[in-house]
Amino acid sequence: MSLVESASKANTSFSAIPVIDLSTIHSSDATSRKLLANQLRDACINVGFFYVRNHGIPEQVVSSFISESKEYFSMPLDYKMQLENKKTPNFKGYSPLLSGNNDPNNNGDLQEGFEFGWEPLTTGAAQDDRSGDGVMAGANVWPDKPPRFREAALQYYHSAVRLGKAMFPLFALALHLDEDFFEDKTVHSAALMKVLHYPPQTGPVDGRVLGIGAHTDWECFTILWQEPDIQALQVLNSDNQWIDAPPIPGTMVINLGDQLARWTNGIFKSTVHRAINRSGVRRYSIPLFFGTDYDVKLEPIPGCVSDTRPMQYEVVTAGEYVQSKLKQTYNHY
Repeated sequence: MSLVESASKANTSFSAIPVIDLSTIHSSDATSRKLLANQLRDACINVGFFYVRNHGIPEQVVSSFISESKEYFSMPLDYKMQLENKKTPNFKGYSPLLSGNNDPNNNGDLQEGFEFGWEPLTTGAAQDDRSGDGVMAGANVWPDKPPRFREAALQYYHSAVRLGKAMFPLFALALHLDEDFFEDKTVHSAALMKVLHYPPQTGPVDGRVLGIGAHTDWECFTILWQEPDIQALQVLNSDNQWIDAPPIPGTMVINLGDQLARWTNGIFKSTVHRAINRSGVRRYSIPLFFGTDYDVKLEPIPGCVSDTRPMQYEVVTAGEYVQSKLKQTYNHY
């Protein structure tokens, strides 16, 4: 069945988020990889969200970064504001509570965060050529305290990037493409990571301030670590129902973003979601927004356009798209 035909038969009124086991992602057996890609295709066409088991990110790497992040977010506001993201053209650094607004109908997102991108693990290590970053070019900024924050952040970042790079051949197979289709489009790891702190939230669910308002992500896909035992993430199905996506031990959440939706002409879903922390305790999460290289044009992939499914999106570069969304979210020009 073609991709266009599969999309025409999509069932997007899901009531749960599927779980995919990645234990065969590096298998030398082509049949095993294709079976895995088939599961991925179904999840991407019908839901746009899925959990992954056996993802290869060590728990110790995650817990170390969370520990450092909790210490960082406990610092005085004036110290954190020294690295406010609105002071940098690429929006890296600290974002205070209510500074972002992912849903224009709301009054701000009740979260603070710290965002950073690719950087070698070792200071002084050879740098990749980042000349293709274009409008998103620029170095990370780091706090002096806690002293291990940068190290812990980059340890987790590089572990998550390895998973992200391993996902692209699987997405290619799911799109009936050669496994190396995305290889020359993801050379420089155009991946942004953000550690987030959500204070406990009270008040009505339909209030104008949420942990993060209803939105879609902007890159190809997001790899999300959620704090265990705290329900916050909700995903919107086609029946306009909010479906809980609670943390499942041993898993990460992966959701598709706008870049992959644009690349597939809307066949793969970039699904609206939100987070509301009603747990009564502080909540932390770590999304890695994994995109294509910033200079790549988001043109429809072969097999995703037909007479019955004409082109749906204007062609822009990935960097132009991400920067426009950051400006919209943080009102930064």
